[in-house]
Amino acid sequence: MRVLVTGGAGYIGSHLVDRLVALGHEVTVLDNLSTGNLANLDQSRGQVRMVENTILNDRVVNKLVRRADTVFHLAAGVGVGNIVKDPLGALRTNTRGAENVIEACVKHERRLLLASTSEIYGKTSKMPMSEDDDRVLGSTTVARWGYSTAKAVDEHLALAYAQHGLRMSVVRYFNSFGPRIDSRGYGSVVANMLRQALANEPLTVHGDGTQTRCFTYVDDT
Repeated sequence: MRVLVTGGAGYIGSHLVDRLVALGHEVTVLDNLSTGNLANLDQSRGQVRMVENTILNDRVVNKLVRRADTVFHLAAGVGVGNIVKDPLGALRTNTRGAENVIEACVKHERRLLLASTSEIYGKTSKMPMSEDDDRVLGSTTVARWGYSTAKAVDEHLALAYAQHGLRMSVVRYFNSFGPRIDSRGYGSVVANMLRQALANEPLTVHGDGTQTRCFTYVDDT
């Protein structure tokens, strides 16, 4: 099967690429390397077609989607720190870019897996959560909520097109950890703690330490 992975040079995307290659699929990666790294694809080097471009380029997206049988859309402006630093760039990538990918899949009748986020749930205190729970977000003056909102727009768009024949699935990632994660990234608490422990530094714990988070190992993601 011919597979297109947007964001395939990223932390999670590269693990997906390795798995797809191991299963014998023909894989093309579309990544602008803004947060991805070619070194992440070393395991599959020579077995993957790499296209360094952006999902904001609708002509490139259309061309690559047309050549694929299935599309995994993982490319996004990610990380709360990056969202806060460049909210406009993140919003453009996460809305216009996703729209380009989704509409190309509609046009060429390709199957789509859309990567979303646990940020969809916002700051709800309900436990356990379910997929159809109400979203609880903060003020629009707080940049971090732009990421959650943009991803919700992507989900709404894909679900709307599904009513007109788009074959699609949405997965919401929780905090993923494992090899290739960038410990310098904002919110990479597992990687940060490992780095601090190996350096004999005090572990950074926010609040009183009784809070909980959901984590997923990258191979399970």
